[in-house]
Amino acid sequence: MTHRQENSSRPISRLFVANRGEIAVRIVRACRSLGIGVVAGVSEADAEALAPRLADAAEIIGPAPAQESYLHVERVIAAALRSGCDALHPGYGFLSERASFAAACAEAGLIFVGPSPSAIEQMGDKITAVRLAEAAGVPRVPGSGALDSHEEAAALAERIGYPVLLKATAGGGGRGMRIVREPSELAAAMESASNEARAAFGDGTLYLEKFIERARHIEIQVMGDRFGTVVHLGERECSTQRRHQKLIEESPSPAMTPALRAEMGRCAVQLALNVDYVGAGTVEFVLDDTSGTFYFLEMNTRIQVEHPVTECVTGFDLVSEQIRVAQGLRLSFSQRDVRLNGHAIECRINAEDPNRNFLPNPGTISAWDAPDGTGVRLDTHCFAGYAVSPYYDSLLGKLIVHGATRSEAIARMRAALDAFHVEGIPTTLPFHREVLDAPAFLEGNVTTRWVEETYLPERKARQRAAAGAGSMAKTQNEERRA
Repeated sequence: MTHRQENSSRPISRLFVANRGEIAVRIVRACRSLGIGVVAGVSEADAEALAPRLADAAEIIGPAPAQESYLHVERVIAAALRSGCDALHPGYGFLSERASFAAACAEAGLIFVGPSPSAIEQMGDKITAVRLAEAAGVPRVPGSGALDSHEEAAALAERIGYPVLLKATAGGGGRGMRIVREPSELAAAMESASNEARAAFGDGTLYLEKFIERARHIEIQVMGDRFGTVVHLGERECSTQRRHQKLIEESPSPAMTPALRAEMGRCAVQLALNVDYVGAGTVEFVLDDTSGTFYFLEMNTRIQVEHPVTECVTGFDLVSEQIRVAQGLRLSFSQRDVRLNGHAIECRINAEDPNRNFLPNPGTISAWDAPDGTGVRLDTHCFAGYAVSPYYDSLLGKLIVHGATRSEAIARMRAALDAFHVEGIPTTLPFHREVLDAPAFLEGNVTTRWVEETYLPERKARQRAAAGAGSMAKTQNEERRA
């Protein structure tokens, strides 16, 4: 869909990657495919990581702590300029959704591979984003604007009806978010959510929405260019999550119909058009699994962690497309070219121990034997001998499979997980393998609270029963020997 036209072309000759881990590797490889020089900006802790090894050059941004390196605007920009780069890709996380950073890049003469500071700012504030969504005809969950007091929140909660959800206006990743089921819980929840949001984002402002009990998390991938064209590339189902952190993503969604996809896609495209969106973005929705009604949640103004599943089912390289449109080129495809082919599933593999409440476990990987084969893809920065740092998140990689059908994709993912061998640190590989056998997942009948409220309690009960049976068998064996 086309909105406006603006001609602006500036080729990129050398790009600075202002990120780390698997997304940094992914961007380096995209630059290679486009014939663009690439510099990996890394902290001192990541100097021997895979991205700087694969890039043309590496620049140290600062010490290991993110606040002194990947989140330090002046050091990042200075390193990009020092290394002779004319563009910068922020990846996801860190500085990727800071309007002030995008503006600082422009002021320094760097092409920012992403949307304009204005689009980032408008979508970054949840209240502004909701208002823009409503103006674009996108339905929102019944709720408020920014809350000024407990009394205001209490009156609105009574009107909407409990349970309600408190959310930070500047939030993300589940921080500054609380479910409130009773009026007596509201005051404490507001204080807790506001304090958490203030610590995480520097802004404790909250708003309130009706909490949907059986909610699916569905997101639409969009891509726009500087000529005012915005295209959507179908949806991703991200309902298999824990504490608002996604564990497994897939495309297409088992809950989707062609009519629902078309309407969600239309809404996402219209919202992006209304903010003159350029680059890759994701419009997230809540789908009420009971009524089939969907509501706007938020827009992420960056490439998503789970973008590979969309690449698998559409055949388009989204990171390369980001870099193309940042140079002022038109999108290489139109809406008519977008076809969803088969089914893709992604498992996020983390250095966490599922048996210890998913406790992160940094350490050195002593063995790394990754799966391969038809329809199997692994986006990672890890290898045997790699030291997983305690300074950053625990993501080791993303295992993605593609099959002709959902059942074939599940079977392919099972085989890939079975073949994935990592030693030296605990990982979530066994957990993912178990989830793929769960009846609810196999039926495509999961909501955002399924893992926490149903799957994990059942898993713990099975483990307790197995431990009890093992203890009983040991006692019986000892009695026989006696």
